[in-house]
Amino acid sequence: MEAVITGLSTGFAVALDPFNIMLVLVGCFLGTLIGALPGLGPINGVAILLPIAYGLGLPAESALILLAGIYYGAEYGGRISSILLNVPGDAGAVLTTLDGNPMARAGDAGRALSLSAIASFVGGTFAVVLLSLFAPALAKFAVTFGPSEYVALMVFAFASLASLVGKSTVKTLLGATIGLMLATVGIDANTGVPRFTFGIPDFLAGLDFLIVVVGLFGMAELLTMVEKQARGTLKSLPVDHSFVKWSDLTLTKWTIVRSSFIGFFIGILPGTGASVASAVAYGTEKRINDSEGTFGQGDPRGLAAPEAANNAAAGGAMVPMLTLGIPGSGTTAILLGALLMFNIQPGPTMFAQRPEVAWGLVASMYLGNIALLVINLPLVGLFARMLTIPQHYLTPLIAILAFIGIYTIVSNPHDLFMITVLGVFGWFLRKLEFSLAPIILGFVLGSLFEDNLRRALSISGGDWGILIADWKSVMLYILALLIVIIPVVLGVRERRRAAAVD
Repeated sequence: MEAVITGLSTGFAVALDPFNIMLVLVGCFLGTLIGALPGLGPINGVAILLPIAYGLGLPAESALILLAGIYYGAEYGGRISSILLNVPGDAGAVLTTLDGNPMARAGDAGRALSLSAIASFVGGTFAVVLLSLFAPALAKFAVTFGPSEYVALMVFAFASLASLVGKSTVKTLLGATIGLMLATVGIDANTGVPRFTFGIPDFLAGLDFLIVVVGLFGMAELLTMVEKQARGTLKSLPVDHSFVKWSDLTLTKWTIVRSSFIGFFIGILPGTGASVASAVAYGTEKRINDSEGTFGQGDPRGLAAPEAANNAAAGGAMVPMLTLGIPGSGTTAILLGALLMFNIQPGPTMFAQRPEVAWGLVASMYLGNIALLVINLPLVGLFARMLTIPQHYLTPLIAILAFIGIYTIVSNPHDLFMITVLGVFGWFLRKLEFSLAPIILGFVLGSLFEDNLRRALSISGGDWGILIADWKSVMLYILALLIVIIPVVLGVRERRRAAAVD
């Protein structure tokens, strides 16, 4: 504990330097703007601004503080488009659309945005506190997860997904299957065999997440608005001056605490990321609190859960990156590259050899969470007023943001065609009352599942017993089984009670 206090003292001495405080504020503000653009997300925000941060000639600790601020800002910024436009900014924001957008459509956009900011603040701060206290021990535990344990974790995540969203479990599972199918497009990394490419060279690299999420969400939302406009049923969304209520905080306090725990501990596992954390957290809260079936219709707990989880996961992903030199997510992989650019080798010795960088970054994360509140809470009303834009102007705005965002990153006309095709497909699925979130989650988790399953079987020489060889895997399979069985048992019990009363 004495070493932690000494390290934090060093870190805050660095982070509280006026110039570094300014970098935290600038990073959080720029990150928020970048994250608000549909499809960009934190990984692209940090990647785009990394050359600028390096080129400014900043000291290593200042450059990392700026990039971390962009990371945190983009994590929150993606929630703005998720709540207001029903277009997730990144994979971790997919679950935010389920209850955040219904709240906005009901006139509570300001309330949803401010609750999102507070849940993000608590989740992020919770993660940084645990990072400060237990990072080395947690990192050692995280690296004990091999491919077979990751397979079990993905099974657990899919089990959480089984009754996650939508009124029909069959449609939810079918949506996840569609996502898994989309994840298989491209060249098989193990055999080099093209899969579902139909002889089109642009499919050889597979489907990019940005293309799938902007197509299925952004363009599908656009086509739905165009359809309503053609029918004359398109109405302006109500917007009041609502803000988060004390009753909301009372209702969601334990949801935020549980989701922060879940997000952080999933986040420290390299390669999982906010999408897994938010899915598990949302599924957990749905099973605990959704007795009245309000999740998916604008329940504040359904918004707070993924928001706390994905920001806690962002902090958790820093643990293996700083203590072991193993990136916990795509964004921390870029931050790892930034450290190497400054000739700093992440790992257990970095805290002793370069404490001003390691502890300065940790301390700046405390300030970054506060900065996000300071910057974004006063702007909640301004963000919410985006919904007062007449819908016939908002429709082309969504299209412009989607096409510019995609083309800026990929610069490939084929991908613009693909988001249009996926948009039509998403619009068709919405007409059939499919929830699109399981498709995105199936797409994200499918690649992780396949890669780790193949690694595990390669290690064992094809012996499937490796999947249950470790106690952690067995525990996760048991939890996944309980998640599926318990709701069925409870449903049967309720029907028997109802029959006995009759």
